[in-house]
Amino acid sequence: MEELANKLLAEGIHKKLISPGKGELSSFPDGTKVIFHYRTSLCDGTVLDDSRTMGGRSKPMELILGKKFKLAVWEQIVATMREGEVADFTCDVRHTALYPLVSQSLRNISAGKDPLEGQRHCCGIAQIHSHHSLGHCDLDHLQANPQPLVFTLELLEVLVPGSFRLDIWAMSDEEKLKVVPQIHEEGNALYKKGNIKEAAEKYHNAIACLKNLQMKERPGDEGWIKLDLMITPLLLNYCQCQLIQGQYYEVLDHCSSLIFKYEDNVKAYFKRAKAHAAVWNEAEARADFAKVVQMDPSLGPSVAKELRGMEERIRAKEKEEKGRYKSLFSYDGNTPATATTVSHPPG
Repeated sequence: MEELANKLLAEGIHKKLISPGKGELSSFPDGTKVIFHYRTSLCDGTVLDDSRTMGGRSKPMELILGKKFKLAVWEQIVATMREGEVADFTCDVRHTALYPLVSQSLRNISAGKDPLEGQRHCCGIAQIHSHHSLGHCDLDHLQANPQPLVFTLELLEVLVPGSFRLDIWAMSDEEKLKVVPQIHEEGNALYKKGNIKEAAEKYHNAIACLKNLQMKERPGDEGWIKLDLMITPLLLNYCQCQLIQGQYYEVLDHCSSLIFKYEDNVKAYFKRAKAHAAVWNEAEARADFAKVVQMDPSLGPSVAKELRGMEERIRAKEKEEKGRYKSLFSYDGNTPATATTVSHPPG
């Protein structure tokens, strides 16, 4: 360990052990997944980021070593740690110049935003030497005044290559194509168990994976169409989950998009009809249900059941509204009807 510490020191990194870990030090080959909590501070103790509190939740950092993470020093220092170890690493400015950009991405992720928001039209080095705002005063100040930083890391877990599924962003195109059917099946299994929210997330992840590949193809080309045909059943499954969860307008948007491209997709018409019925678009629902029966007469009984349900809800709603209006204009016989009018004070 002393040899590792001296090597780090020679490269402008001072390690201070806070709590020793357990077991042997891993060899950390490329493709290893490391999971750790981090706290980033200025040398005066001012905390910039803390993975335990960022975004109002405690979510550790996950890195795949060898994937050229923008902040290379994190790969370098974590490779000196044992599982369970906690240590401070004071890193020279040569290692921290890109931290403002990394922090912006991590903050965007914790807030549910695009991690590259604000970075799309300017490369990292150009931003460091420009007056481009990162949207955070502390990061703007750090960007304008590069300085050493202290990274406090707690290494939670080390996973050797092959023992885990790569995050989609870390996969090659071939790996993404291979994993989509697996995610699809996992979604189906969750749906059958009634875990609708989790199933929807699986379908959404598989769609995102294919959309990422589709962006590399020219719309309408053979490769693009092949990917789109893979996306369609996943999107229909996702819409089914959203119907159950009451996200009717999202279902309307997705199904309309599918119908625009594939006019013979009876499932898209059926799900859109159910979404229309749920938001009281009676005419649109009837039109879509009629289209479903026209395209597939065997679905007639299912459509009839949906129509009966819609009509019952409409009658119940009309009855409720009549009762509401009746109570609004009724009176008990002792109070004049004009009692409901607003009296004005004398002028």
